Amino acid sequence: MRWALVKVCLAVTTMVVVAFAVPLGLVVKETARDRAFSNAEREAAAVAPALSITTDRDQLERVVASAGAGSRMAVHLPADGGRPALDLGRRRAAARDVRAVRRLGRASTAAVPGGSTLLQPVALGSGAIAVVEVYVPESEMTNGVGTAWAVLAAVGLALIAGSVAVADRLGVRMVRPARRLVEGAQELGEGKLGARVPEDGPTELRLAASAFNAMADQVVRLLANERELAADLSHRLRTPLTVLRLNAASLGGGPAAEQTRAAVAQLEREVDTIIRTAREAKPQTAAPGPGAGCDAAEVVRERMEFWSALAEDEGRKWRVAGVDRPVRLPVARADLAAALDALLGNVFRHTAEGTAFAVDVHNGEDAVIVLVSDAGPGIPDPEAAMARGRGSGHTGSTGLGLDIVRRLAESTGGDVRIGASVLGGTEVRIRFQTSGRGPVGRGPRRAVRRRRPGRRTVAFNRPRSLP
Repeated sequence: MRWALVKVCLAVTTMVVVAFAVPLGLVVKETARDRAFSNAEREAAAVAPALSITTDRDQLERVVASAGAGSRMAVHLPADGGRPALDLGRRRAAARDVRAVRRLGRASTAAVPGGSTLLQPVALGSGAIAVVEVYVPESEMTNGVGTAWAVLAAVGLALIAGSVAVADRLGVRMVRPARRLVEGAQELGEGKLGARVPEDGPTELRLAASAFNAMADQVVRLLANERELAADLSHRLRTPLTVLRLNAASLGGGPAAEQTRAAVAQLEREVDTIIRTAREAKPQTAAPGPGAGCDAAEVVRERMEFWSALAEDEGRKWRVAGVDRPVRLPVARADLAAALDALLGNVFRHTAEGTAFAVDVHNGEDAVIVLVSDAGPGIPDPEAAMARGRGSGHTGSTGLGLDIVRRLAESTGGDVRIGASVLGGTEVRIRFQTSGRGPVGRGPRRAVRRRRPGRRTVAFNRPRSLP
């Protein structure tokens, strides 16, 4: 499109330059010729008064010499009163041309070798007609024409070059937004839902970019609603199922108890299948824009209040810290709640009753760190746990707990690390980036965090409830 516009502009400008330059060049040539013959007419007019007074050869020669014409002028006197015809100066015009001017009584020009001559009739005192001949060389008729043509050619080339440059800039202005629109559509088709197109360029392309951005925003909203629906499903079904399974485990023996536990396990598997299907069917959405997010402290307090009831039933000591002031995170409230429920559900699911746990929130300048720790047996292979978190799953697990957490952290440019807790068990460290940077890569991270020995421990002598 860009080169097509340049070619069209080049062709049009060239035709315009030729249409104006050629006639203008001819006008310049004709003007130079007219100027030369005008000078010749003035020279011929300078000797006309002398011819009307006298026809003496010596006097006329002096007049011609004083006129400055020199060898360029000749005077042709007719035969009169018994005097023969007289030619003063060098004759260049043919005799028939001189006779024709004398007979017609008007000036004319005649071509001669090396140029042209002006033949000007002059009436003598006796009534006869003399002819003044002024030679105009070719160099005088073309004086300045070459320079004028060179200037016209230079101006024409400059106009063509300028029009090509302007067309190229206009082409870039039109092609660049179109190319960005194509690239944005390709990125959106590849699942990069954060792809947007700057709304610049011509009006039509601005409208197309605006429509594309509106469509992309609508797609993100639809997928965000789907994700919220899946998170709500996990909140509404998975968490009560965990409580139900734990309660079923305390029913003791007997056929009814076994049937209850089997039914709960079957129901949990079915719910896990639904959650996994919904998760795998949805591509990752873009990170929230400026101004979006939630108060992490409020979400942590809310979810800890929910899990504290089950913790008291199982005799678990728990602690929450860092939630006494607002902590803004660039993630949706439902997503953060789903991630916390996934981690706390793992604590209750994979540690024995009475095992303590804690949730700590650390607010930094450009990041927020959420630590979920427990005093359980720990994770022997954190790398394998992260692999399961990427959705491979294992018996009795959807494999989505850490995957939900990891995706949420990486959507802000953060990460998830698993290490040893100060309580002696597992610590899951979630880092949310708050400095406005987007995701740092497509692939998952395999970062394992090891606790340094000698670090200060936290006492669980007195569990603290939520403020």
